[in-house]
Amino acid sequence: QVQLVESGGGLVQPGGSLRLSCFVSGSIFSLNPLGWYRQVPGRERELVAQITRTAYIDVYSSSYAESVKGRFTISGDNAKNAVYLQMNSLKPEDTAVYYCNGRTPDRKATDYWGKGTLVTVSS
Repeated sequence: QVQLVESGGGLVQPGGSLRLSCFVSGSIFSLNPLGWYRQVPGRERELVAQITRTAYIDVYSSSYAESVKGRFTISGDNAKNAVYLQMNSLKPEDTAVYYCNGRTPDRKATDYWGKGTLVTVSS
């Protein structure tokens, strides 16, 4: 059973930075893609960033929501079974619960979720 555990959330001032971490129990290679979503009360969960392993060794593709392009960076560390989200130039509208997601690459496309970590951007 795959489990995802996030950490790194907290309170930060506008313009500040945070790095979220997601550690995958079991093999990280069982999930592809991996990504970060966020959700605020009353709104749907939205995809923030996603990283996909390609057929080439150590070559990944990544994608971002328009609202975070140029500010957020997603990365992975296979040796540590981890995926990270570096968030810079944070804005109050980035305030949300951030969830780590991993999806199996088979036909079932099963989603696994962490429990979430709260990011609050406020002065």
